[in-house]
Amino acid sequence: MIATKLNTFAGLSLILDRVAEQRDAVDWVAAKAMAPDARYMLLDAAGDAFLQSEEETLRWLDAGERARLLAHAAWSLMGIVDGQPYFMLLLDEHDDVAALETALGARRMGLREAGLLLPTDEAGLFAYAKGLAHWQRETRFCARCGSPLLLVSSGHRAQCTNSECGRLHFPRTDAAIIVIVEYQGACLLGRQAGWPPGRYSTLAGFVEPGEALEDAVRREVAEEAGVIVGEVHYHSSQPWPMPASLMVGFTATALSPTIRLRDGELEDARWFTPQQIIDALADGSLKTPTRLSVSYQLLSHWLQQRAGLDLDELVTR
Repeated sequence: MIATKLNTFAGLSLILDRVAEQRDAVDWVAAKAMAPDARYMLLDAAGDAFLQSEEETLRWLDAGERARLLAHAAWSLMGIVDGQPYFMLLLDEHDDVAALETALGARRMGLREAGLLLPTDEAGLFAYAKGLAHWQRETRFCARCGSPLLLVSSGHRAQCTNSECGRLHFPRTDAAIIVIVEYQGACLLGRQAGWPPGRYSTLAGFVEPGEALEDAVRREVAEEAGVIVGEVHYHSSQPWPMPASLMVGFTATALSPTIRLRDGELEDARWFTPQQIIDALADGSLKTPTRLSVSYQLLSHWLQQRAGLDLDELVTR
């Protein structure tokens, strides 16, 4: 089974060339950084982006604005779009972001909210920038010797400043599986205790060391719901830099319908047929995962494949 449409934040490679081979070309990067058409995305210390105050688009800096901020804010090369260079400009906790919002005529917004508002390409760029910014903020000292790190490679590497160590640190992404499990025409959904009433979602969890993705699917479903899974098939993936994950989506088939909550992660788990989903959405007893997530897309694709139903239409009735 394959995805019928791109997940939120996915597909950035269709427009962006990350030009990884140029990140250490200091003169080339400096020339791109000062180019008249260079675009700068501004993020605050928490990783929120600046959007236009009255529009659902990013607030890109003009040449004068970037010149003032480049004097003290850290910047990183993101890549090239149609020959135009794109950069991330990261503020620190000492910057007066409220005053900057006013000066720029902008508003700050987190990725969860902005992801559903921004155009597809800008949402993907925001996710990319947020993930890179988080790694830069969290990776300040060498894991081997404890010495301070220096950002190199246009913000994509961090090098230990201890000459006897010199270890390079690379941005990290934590893989997590997320899966819609089926048994004889019903899908398995679960809920955590802290979620809004009626919210159910597909099951998910982080991949452990020495574990294949398919094995992670089987383990997580067994641990959370006590359901034993047989066949596992890849569906799609989604960048999820909140703070540093990659959601890898799967479909799977259970060997039996027996549910036994094992590890305390879930408050409830149950099987839903397409008709039960229709009825529960109609009476308000079921709320789907946010449209931002690959979980929503997994459920949407399953309903389309199994019953010819459009989840978008069902949730807006």
